[in-house]
Amino acid sequence: MGELTSQAPRWPSEHADRLRLAEPLTFEFSGRTTSNRFMKAPMTEQLCTFDENNMADNGIPTQLYQRCYDKWGRGGMGMMVTGNIVLYTNELMFKGDPIIPHDAPFSGERFDAFKAVAAVGKAKGALFVAQVNHPGRYSMFVDSPVSASAITKPKVKNGPWELTVTHAATQEEIRNIIAAFSHAAAYLSAAGFDGVQLHAAHGFLMASFLDASTNIRTDVYGGSLENRMRFILEIGREIRRVTPPDFILGIKINSTEFQDTGLVTDEAAVLCRELEKNSFDFVELSGGSIEKGNMFSHVRETTRKREAFFLEFAEKIAPKLSKTKVYVTGGFVTAAGMVNALDTVDGVGLARALCDDWELCKRLLDGEVDGAIRSALNQGDFWQGLMAGNRNMRLVGEDQEPKLYWTAEAVEELKLWYEAWASNRGSWKNLTIAQ
Repeated sequence: MGELTSQAPRWPSEHADRLRLAEPLTFEFSGRTTSNRFMKAPMTEQLCTFDENNMADNGIPTQLYQRCYDKWGRGGMGMMVTGNIVLYTNELMFKGDPIIPHDAPFSGERFDAFKAVAAVGKAKGALFVAQVNHPGRYSMFVDSPVSASAITKPKVKNGPWELTVTHAATQEEIRNIIAAFSHAAAYLSAAGFDGVQLHAAHGFLMASFLDASTNIRTDVYGGSLENRMRFILEIGREIRRVTPPDFILGIKINSTEFQDTGLVTDEAAVLCRELEKNSFDFVELSGGSIEKGNMFSHVRETTRKREAFFLEFAEKIAPKLSKTKVYVTGGFVTAAGMVNALDTVDGVGLARALCDDWELCKRLLDGEVDGAIRSALNQGDFWQGLMAGNRNMRLVGEDQEPKLYWTAEAVEELKLWYEAWASNRGSWKNLTIAQ
């Protein structure tokens, strides 16, 4: 354990049977088995190639990206999920996102880079799943981004985007995007990844089809829940068609997409049952809104004490499923909180905590620590958490020690980094702050 990591304050934990976290988990449809119940949840890395003057070569994993997954791969997680990998060189969420263009060949520099990342990530036994995504209305470098419907959205609070009017996806665009998702899955399978996770949360393209407030279509992709989930199910079927039987298929969904209609329990449960019918191995349940900029402001105090911010949502979903496994992500800081969550779900997802202590899961299982490092960051501030995580990924990618944010001084310095990043239009290129 590094000197700073060993000195940092940690969350205290009540006694809990940690052996439950060490139990393997088998996915019914792919037949693959994780070594334990920990999942590294997806986080944007922003560590791939990016040049506005050469868009065609953007999104190739760099050595920095590879080093991060090499280090996380040694951290004791049963399964790791990458940050979002997008499908078009001009439709990315952040500068530096990994990209698998719809026409990318299964050879060459890009393919070799993804192959190298898969190899290091899996070297110590973790299952390695790639998250694939279309940012939809959050797409950069597009004047009129594609979405389920043509809806004007405001500027993202504190974010680098000025969201413009979207255009409703045409039937042809939908077919092409489905093909792009299936191509990315086949590409990742060939590169050595164990599976993919579809990103259907946080307002991105798939989520915009699910959400009745952003999907006002009148064709077969809008209206009823059956129609609104059609896009996702068609993507899933195509992925199953083009990948081997042992390829893992998962999805991330968000409680927020169901809140506007007041049908959290009914609609989410119906969706998850349909996902199970379509051979999805796992569903990751999360929540929060990027546009509001505060992922957990709505969480009740009773829920905060249980740590898992979206466990109440999970309690309405998990009992309805018999084969598809359920992970919940958001708010875990102690061994007891993680163990107790297994009364409801199959696995726990950790994100920002793994950017402070990259071997947290191993240390928890070994009894070396009782909880995550106690950060002074505002746990509900999406952008503050994103910046802390991204800065540490970049430091680790550069073979340096991660920065710990357990002092007020460190948090103030992070705010300066965020202001510089946002002023630089969401780019880390040539980024510095005044010391």
